Amino acid sequence: MSILPIRVAQVLAGAEQGGAENFFVRLVSGLNERPELQEKAFIRDHAHRVATLRENGVATEGFRFGGKLDLLGKRQYVKAMQAYDPEIVMTWMSRASGTTPASKKYVLVNRLGHYYKLKYYRHADYWVGISRGICQHMIDGGFPEERVVYIPNFADETPVTALPRNSFNTPTDRPLILAAGRLHKNKGFDTLLHSLVQMPGVTLWLAGAGPEQANLKGLCQQLGLNDRVRFLGWRNDVTTLMASVDLFVCPSRHEGLGSIVMESWAHRCPIVATNSQGPGEAITDGVSGLITPIDDADALAKAILRVLDSEDLRQSLIEGGSQVYAEGYSKQHIVQQYVDFYSRIRR
Repeated sequence: MSILPIRVAQVLAGAEQGGAENFFVRLVSGLNERPELQEKAFIRDHAHRVATLRENGVATEGFRFGGKLDLLGKRQYVKAMQAYDPEIVMTWMSRASGTTPASKKYVLVNRLGHYYKLKYYRHADYWVGISRGICQHMIDGGFPEERVVYIPNFADETPVTALPRNSFNTPTDRPLILAAGRLHKNKGFDTLLHSLVQMPGVTLWLAGAGPEQANLKGLCQQLGLNDRVRFLGWRNDVTTLMASVDLFVCPSRHEGLGSIVMESWAHRCPIVATNSQGPGEAITDGVSGLITPIDDADALAKAILRVLDSEDLRQSLIEGGSQVYAEGYSKQHIVQQYVDFYSRIRR
């Protein structure tokens, strides 16, 4: 007798742009390719994400997810969920988790991508953490260890072609480094700018948008870096940028996993990162990247220059990262982990 596909609802009430939101599309689209699953996405009504998921063959509905006062929006969402009648519901981040009630009709899974406050997640049946540190955070917070599952992220593995080196009015005769992410204090881009002062001749592409944009541009002006920093805005082609530069830098103060680490490995771009939670756990210093202390501009500059000044080290880090990715973080590997997990917990 054939076994019917597992009906899974994926729920995201995230921002218009963001790393978690991008990975939602990658994972849900990847899972949708598996015959063991039947998926539907319930997401905040951002037209571009709804369209992308539908183009990838994922049944998708958009909702307001307006918060506690949006009672009508919540009723519409819950009614649509009941009509779909899923066996498993997996929610992403606090708003989706807080809006989705526990039910005897489905298994509720909360997926945590950072060290969030746990009060929004206690009503779930299972929890997925994208790093071992996040899993331990949940266990320390009282979640039953046997129901906490570690499954990391995978990168966008689509092959890319490098941009011309002179893109964004960039000099072609200088080393070029890249940093990317939401322009937020947690990302530590101010430390990176301070480190750049100690690296004359190095150009930085900074891809991202967020609340710290004005402050970072002001700091560039103050440090005399305007001619060496290119603010690229939010980009959906970070892997293309990685293929175009000499080195990727992740200077975060706080980082749940740092999917950007996986992307640098997958696209053979060497990485220097601070010892924040996720990158510090994933990267083996000197093998798959270089690790420096958080908020230490001097150490960050020295590590970046070590890589830029040694092609042997650069190639060694590329090969080390590529091997780690293939063995534990590839799309095939992570999608299979989710299929196995869903198969185990279905009622």
